[in-house]
Amino acid sequence: MIRKIKWHLWFAVLVACLFICGKPAEEVKAFSNQVIQRGAVGDDVIELQARLQYIGFYNGKIDGVFGWNTYWAVRNFQYEYGLPVDGLVGESTKAKLVKVSKYHEQFVKEQIRKGNSFTHYGGTPLSQQVKRNKRGGGNSSAKATASNVPNGFSQNDIQLMANAVYGEARGEPYIGQVAVAAVILNRLEHPSFPDTVAGVIFQPGAFTAVADGQIWLTPNETAKKAVLDAINGWDPTGGAIYYFNPSTATSAWIWNRPQIKRIGKHIFCK
Repeated sequence: MIRKIKWHLWFAVLVACLFICGKPAEEVKAFSNQVIQRGAVGDDVIELQARLQYIGFYNGKIDGVFGWNTYWAVRNFQYEYGLPVDGLVGESTKAKLVKVSKYHEQFVKEQIRKGNSFTHYGGTPLSQQVKRNKRGGGNSSAKATASNVPNGFSQNDIQLMANAVYGEARGEPYIGQVAVAAVILNRLEHPSFPDTVAGVIFQPGAFTAVADGQIWLTPNETAKKAVLDAINGWDPTGGAIYYFNPSTATSAWIWNRPQIKRIGKHIFCK
C-alpha cells in the first residue's frame, strides 16, 4: 500500500513538472520587471502595443514608442477591466494583459525589422495582417520620440472647453469631466455640429452652463487637465455626442437617443 501511494505521488509530481515545463514561453514570462510608462521605448512597449491591439484597444502603429495613443489605450484597458486607471503598466496590468491577449513576438519583430506596415489583431490570420512593405526597411523606433503636446487647438479653445467642463461637470468624478470634454470633441468631428470649439459650445440650447451663465465661472486645474486628457485621446464615453442627467432631464427626445453608458450622474448617448 505504501509503495502504491508513493508511486501515485511521484506520478503526480511528474505530471505537474511536465505541465509547467511544457507551458509556452510567453505564458511563463512576459514583459520585463520594469513599470512601463509614457515616454518609454523598446521591447516592452512593442509587446504592450501588440497585446493591446490583439484585443482591440490600440489601433496605432506598433513601433515601441509609448506615446499618447498607447497611453490612452492602456487607460481604457484598465478602466474596462476594473484595474487602477493610471496609465502605468505595472504588475497587475501586465498580468491581465497576458491573461486576455496573445503576443506573436517573432512575427511582430520581423515586420518591424523589415519596415512593414502591419497589424496584430486577434482573430485575424497573421498572413493577412501585413499591409505593405516600405522601402528602406529597418526599425526606426530608436529615433522616435513620444509627443506630449496636443495639436490643432489654440489656448483659447482649451480655456473655453475648460470653462464648459467646469460649468457642466465640476461635481462629477474626474472621468465624468473627461467625458464631457470628449463629447465636445466628438461633436466637433460630427457633420451635424459646428466645426469650431466655440461654435459647438455656444450652439443654441447645447449646454446648460451656457444658458445659466456658469460657462463664465473660473475653471480649476482639474477641469483643464480633463480637457487635455480628452484632446490627447481619452474618450470614456465610447463616441457619445449627447449626455443628460436622468434626474433633471425633461426632454422626451433625449431619452430616445441610443444610450452608450452612464458615468457619474450623466447618461451618454449617440
